[in-house]
Amino acid sequence: MSDDEAAAGGESASPPSAIGRALYGGILAYMAVDGFKNNEKRVSVAEEKGVPMPDVLVPFVTGMLFVANLGVVFWKFPRASAGALIVFFLGTTPSIHNFWTMEGKERHGNKINFLKNVALLGGAVMLLDAAAEDAE
Repeated sequence: MSDDEAAAGGESASPPSAIGRALYGGILAYMAVDGFKNNEKRVSVAEEKGVPMPDVLVPFVTGMLFVANLGVVFWKFPRASAGALIVFFLGTTPSIHNFWTMEGKERHGNKINFLKNVALLGGAVMLLDAAAEDAE
């Protein structure tokens, strides 16, 4: 595709913006590091929510989040990285931010976090699409 076609709104086979990848992946990788630092609290929350084997799954998905976002930032293994992010958000969002079971401020805060995660899930889907195009 020519630059003129891309400027006219056509699809591009180039990877997403490095700045966009750094913002998206960098912030989420930072959040994973924070997750490792606060592992006990996160395991406790997951246990309260009924997540099976929280002492195993919480550090596992935190590591998956970290590695996947490094893949996004550096655009290495982008399909696997985006796929891991999709799995992360599909698994954690409804199980941890289940606002529909809550009342008051807790409900409101978890609804906001649920919706933010859905938006981040949408970003991961777009990254998967870009990675698939980049592979062609």
